[in-house]
Amino acid sequence: MSDDRPVPADPWEALRRFTPARIALGRAGPGWPTREVLSFGLAHARARDAVHLPLDLDALDAALRRAGYAPLHVRSAAYDRATYLTRPDLGRRLDAESAGRLDAARGNPGVAEVAEVVVAIEDGLSALAVQTHVPPLLACLRELSPRWDTVPVVVAVQGRVALGDEIGERLGARFVVVLIGERPGLSSPDSLGAYLTYAPKIGRTDAERNCISNIRPAGLGYAAAAEKLDWLVSEGLRRGVTGIALKDESEQAEPQLPG
Repeated sequence: MSDDRPVPADPWEALRRFTPARIALGRAGPGWPTREVLSFGLAHARARDAVHLPLDLDALDAALRRAGYAPLHVRSAAYDRATYLTRPDLGRRLDAESAGRLDAARGNPGVAEVAEVVVAIEDGLSALAVQTHVPPLLACLRELSPRWDTVPVVVAVQGRVALGDEIGERLGARFVVVLIGERPGLSSPDSLGAYLTYAPKIGRTDAERNCISNIRPAGLGYAAAAEKLDWLVSEGLRRGVTGIALKDESEQAEPQLPG
């Protein structure tokens, strides 16, 4: 005999529209429903693939050149992906050839004249994030300030955040902005992070940087991220600090004058 009673509405369905988090998954006996098991497996596979996906340097280079940049290409001392994943320390230093290339570029008038801020684009743990989100983020930054029209751009393969310190130091920059693919999550395999450091040099700590995380349309949108980034760079240069000494006050309203 069939049961014609209507299936009761799921009271959690309305909340699921507002978050990619796995809430109220339900159960089938002692386990999850089949659809949730399959969904979890797919999310895990996407996150794993994002870690190993190589950066398409030709495509990124073409996008940057169309935007008017002339990127320099460097590598960390981690010579392949397996080494990068198992030796984080090697991902924080340039290989010898790349170090020499940046030392030579520092004497180039076209770089030296605009090296107040350097942008280091690094594949990190999600090349997908870099490939997808860096070009539109740079486009939003260019709408905010002419600084971003001529900023030197360095593209680094197998790079960790701290690699930007050496890049900035070798180019003689006052400030480095590292745009890097963040560690993939089960709902965000393509999250881009921005790490900002005043007076970059080898040995800087994370306490001396500011971070803007989860830059992507499903997280912090390009325009909002660009506004925060531009504000932090401007204030960091003005005050001569980043990290715990520089708080993000970009959203504070202007004080109202009386009368």
